[in-house]
Parts: sequence; structure tokens; C-alpha cells
Amino acid sequence: MESDDEFDMLDANDDDDNDEDFYSGGDDDAAAAMDSDEAGVADYEFIDNDSDDSNDVASHRYQQNYTVLTEADIRQHQEEDIMRISTVLSISKVSASTLLRYYSWSVSKVHDEWFADEEKVRRAVGLPEKPVVDYPNAQEHNCGICFETYPRDKMHAAACGHPFCSSCWAGYISTAINDGPGCLMLRCPDPSCGAVVCQDMINALASAEDKEKYSRYFIRSYVEDNRKTKWCPAPGCDYAIDFIVGGGSYDVTCRCSYSFCWNCTEEAHRPVDCGTVAKWILKNSAESENMNWILANSKPCPKCKRPIEKNQGCMHITCTPPCKFEFCWLCLGAWSDHGERTGGFYACNRYETAKQEGVYDETEKRREMAKNSLERYTHYYERWATNQSSRQKALADLQQMQTVHVSKTFYYQGFLG
Repeated sequence: MESDDEFDMLDANDDDDNDEDFYSGGDDDAAAAMDSDEAGVADYEFIDNDSDDSNDVASHRYQQNYTVLTEADIRQHQEEDIMRISTVLSISKVSASTLLRYYSWSVSKVHDEWFADEEKVRRAVGLPEKPVVDYPNAQEHNCGICFETYPRDKMHAAACGHPFCSSCWAGYISTAINDGPGCLMLRCPDPSCGAVVCQDMINALASAEDKEKYSRYFIRSYVEDNRKTKWCPAPGCDYAIDFIVGGGSYDVTCRCSYSFCWNCTEEAHRPVDCGTVAKWILKNSAESENMNWILANSKPCPKCKRPIEKNQGCMHITCTPPCKFEFCWLCLGAWSDHGERTGGFYACNRYETAKQEGVYDETEKRREMAKNSLERYTHYYERWATNQSSRQKALADLQQMQTVHVSKTFYYQGFLG
């Protein structure tokens, strides 16, 4: 069992933010790259074959630091953790599962909190050691929800002792289950009571459909609430990954052949760090590049401020209706003030004069910066997109070979054999 403190160290890697531009690089980046290169060289140092422990070093270097879990494996691990808590704390398995769910399936956390202050844990979780109300020893009882009178065998109560009829319990449980995973920590219907409704009552009073839903929530909580495990993010994949901290690499490969980073759950991206990948994804999905393109390739109409792109023709521009303002593309002045004396249709003396005086320096500088940024982004994006397309084609070919060609080979071998 891994310590939760190690996962705190793991999460700390995500808190390092870089405020510099995505594509800007300075001395710090160069130094980091040199350090990374030196670390890479260290990872691939030659191992002396004559050394007695060379095999141990090599095996440790390539040791897999994760385990792929099927649904059966998840249930087994879940049952083992419940049994461990039940045995150590001398409580029922139902109470043990409730404790583990409350503490995110951390066995060590349950041990620490329980032995530090058992009474406090019982109050927080909702596991009273004895009923808070006396259950009357009578043949008939009044339900606290519908206020009807029922025989004793039609009444049920959680560990707190508040009695309610079977119908009201069934409706209460069904509504909670249909509301979502919150039903795993369902509380007593009495407004003043915080006792938890354990799984044994769910199994006794819920319908078959509701019990199936509850079971799915229960097994998913072991993965989604547990800091050691995560679902494989591939579409349609039902495998989970149990990760061991300290292996040095977050790259994992599921049985479905999908490779991803366990730390950020994006596609495997080693040696690029998770922060850089997050910035790249944000840059691809954000509207910033659209604004850069507009700034680099268009100018606003001097009258209505609508951006206009000019890709050919003369400098005489007419804005679209309803504006219809006519202006010079270079100086953005009204076209009525232009003519042969200002340079005709393909030049503008006013613009050249103003440019020499520095009037357009700031505007041109911003447009040039936007254009350079856009060109650099396009340069890298085109190569990334081509790489991605080639990778998807290779994976598709591999899948076809596995499903078609291999099956044909087995068929012919069986036929000839």
C-alpha cells in the first residue's frame, strides 16, 4: 500500500506555472533544456556487463510501475481492502466499506483517523455504536414518513434506530440511487439524524434495477475516489490503471493499446511535461489564434470597425452594407480625399509620409508581432497535425492486421493442420 504523502508530492508537479509566452524561450529555458539533456544522457549510460549488479540496475530501469485492472481485479482489490479494515478494526464488512468510501478508499487514512479518535470518526461517517432511539417492542409501529401504522415485520431502521415502513424506505432509496453516486453515503430519512444507510439495507429493500445501479456506483467509486487508480481515458475502455509512485515515468499503456500520461490523462507525451501539453491543448482550442489571424491579416473599417481582409486588388476599399464606407487601405483615410495627387489606386503618399513620421509605428508593430506569432504557431501546428495523422493511420493499420490478417493466418493454419 502506497503512502498518500507520495501522491501529494506527485500533485505538486502540476503547480509550477510558466507565465512566459508559449513559444518564447530564454536563458532559463535553455538551461532547463541542457539539464534535461544531461539527465537523458545519465539515463542511457553504458552498464558494465562485468558488474555483479548490472542486471538488477537494468531490470529496475525498465520495471513497469503500474498495473492494468479489469472489473474483476477492481472488485478483488476492493474486497481485500474491506476485509483488511474489517479485520483490523473488528467491525462488520458493511461498516468497513462505509469507512473506506468516506476516506476515499485509503486504508492508511482509515487506520490513522480511527485509532486517533474512534468516536469522532463514527460521528462524521454516521456509524453510531448503538441506536440513538429505542426501537419499541410492539406489534405495530407508525411510519415517520407516511404516518401509517404497519406490523413490526414491515418496519426497518438504520443503525440509528429510526423506524420507517418498507414502501417509504424503497422510495427513498430509489430516488437517491437515481440521483447519482451520492447514494453511496445516503443518510437516515429523519432530518435530525446523520446515520448512514449501509449497503445491507440497500440490498434488502431496493429493486433489482436499483441494486444494479448501486453496485456500479460502488465499484466506480473505488477508481474515481482512489488517488492510486484512474480509468483509461480511451473511448469505450473499461480498464483502470493502478499506479505505483516512484517509477520515474507517468507513461502507461492500457490493454486496449491506448497510451496516456497517468498524471494528466492526456495522450503519452514524454519527454514533454504536462504543463507544456496543457498550454498546447489550450492554444489549439482557444480563440486567441483567431484573433491573431484577424490582427495580422485584416484592418478595421474606419467607420464601423468591422475587420476587413484584403488579399488582392488596389487600395480602394468599400466596406460591406449597410456601412458602404470607402477608404484607403494603407492610411485608412476617406477615399474622397484620395486621387492622382496622393498616388492613385496602388499607392498612398499620405501613408508614406505619416509612416516616416512614425504615426503608424505602434499599429504596424502589433500587426507584425501578430503575424510572426501566427506563422510560428502554424509552422508547429502543421507538423504536429501531420504527425498525429500518421500515428492514427499506423494504429488503424495495426488494428486491421490484428483483426483481419492474424485471424486469416489462424484459419489457414487450422485448415492445413
